[in-house]
Amino acid sequence: MPTTISRIIQALEPSATMAMAAKARELKAAGRTVYDLSLGEPDFNTPEHICQAAIDAMHAGHTHYTVASGIPELKQAVVEQYAQRHGLEYQPAQVTVANGAKHALHNAFTVLLDPGDEVIIPAPYWVSYAELVKLTGAVPVIVETRQDDDFRLTPEQFRGAVTDRTKMLLLCSPSNPTGSMYTPEQLGELADIAIQRDLLVVADEIYEHLVYPGHTFASFATVRPGLPERTILVNGVSKTYAMTGWRIGWTLAPAHVASAMGSLQSQQTSNPCSISQHAAVAALRGPQTCVADMLAEFVRRRAYVIERIAGIPGLSCAEMAGAFYAFINIRDHLGRQYGGVRVDDSAGWCLELLAQRGVATVMGSAFGSEGYARISFATSLDNLKAAFDEIAAFVE
Repeated sequence: MPTTISRIIQALEPSATMAMAAKARELKAAGRTVYDLSLGEPDFNTPEHICQAAIDAMHAGHTHYTVASGIPELKQAVVEQYAQRHGLEYQPAQVTVANGAKHALHNAFTVLLDPGDEVIIPAPYWVSYAELVKLTGAVPVIVETRQDDDFRLTPEQFRGAVTDRTKMLLLCSPSNPTGSMYTPEQLGELADIAIQRDLLVVADEIYEHLVYPGHTFASFATVRPGLPERTILVNGVSKTYAMTGWRIGWTLAPAHVASAMGSLQSQQTSNPCSISQHAAVAALRGPQTCVADMLAEFVRRRAYVIERIAGIPGLSCAEMAGAFYAFINIRDHLGRQYGGVRVDDSAGWCLELLAQRGVATVMGSAFGSEGYARISFATSLDNLKAAFDEIAAFVE
C-alpha cells in the first residue's frame, strides 16, 4: 500500500523515558498521586538572566532565520568556553549548533556513517543512541559493561568488539543512565585503541558541568595528542542551565565534518531557534553561580538517594560521579509476585511499581541492561523521600 510505513521507521523503538513520563502524566490526570522519577531534566527554572536575554533578543529583532549552523556569537562563546575549561583550540567554523544534543548526535551519525558501518556502544546506554545509529543504516554493536566496573567499558572489551567494519566508538561521560564517569587515565586507554585502529569517537559530554566532589572530568579530546582530528564532541545548554525546552546543543568537530553537518542542517531544519541561540550566549558568557547552586542541590539529593538505596535490602547501584541518575540493580526482586502479579523483568517491575505505588522509573532493558531500573533525582527531596518510601514498601 502507498501508506505503508518504511521498514527503517517500523524497526525504530520509541523512547522509553518519554513513554514512562507520558504514562505518569496520564495517571496524574486521572487523579492518582504520582512520584515521577523518569525524565532526565533539571527541575529548576531557567535562570532569569538567560530568560531576559531571550526577551532582549526578541525586542532587538532577532526573530528571523540565522545561519543554518548557528549564529557567530554562539559559536564564538562555545569556542571560548572550551579553550578556558579544557585548553582546546577550536575555530568557530568547527562548531555546529543544533536543535539540542540529540539532534547534534543525529547530525554526526548521518554525515559520518554508511550502511553496514559498526558503532561500538557500551551498555547501559542512553535510549536514543542505538536507534539514531540504526536510522543511518549502520549497526550498533552493544558491549555489556559490569556494575563492578562502574559500568565503564574496559580496554579489553573495546579491543574485543572492534572488527573490520568498526568505524566509531560512542561514549557518554558522565553517563546517562548510570551516573558513572571515566577518569582521564581510563579515557586515555580507550583513546590509544581508537588511534591504533583508526576509529572515530563521538563523546557525549552533556553532563560535564554536573560532576560531584571527588571526581575529575576530562573532555575526551584532551587525553591524547591528535584526538580532536578524530573526535566529535557533543554538548549543549539543556542540563547545565535547565534549558531542556530551549533546544540548543552543538558539536565540535574537524572542519570538514562541521561543514557537512551544517549543509545537512540547512536542508533538514534550517536553523536552531534564533531566540534560543541568543539565550544560550547569555548562558555561556553570563554568571555561572546558577550552575554551582544547582549542583549543590544535586549533591544533597545524591547523598539521600545513596542512603536510601543502601537501606533497602536487595537494591544496589554503582557510584554516581556525575549527572543526576541512579541505575538501581533490582535483580534480587525479580521472579516474584507483586500484588498477585508475577514480575520477571525490569519492564514489568517498573510498570507494576507505577501502577501499584505511583512511582515512575525507567526499565533497564530500555538502556540495554536487563535487571535494572533508572531513577532521576532531578526532583525535590520531598518527592524523593515519598518515592523511596513507596519503593521500599513495594519490594519489602
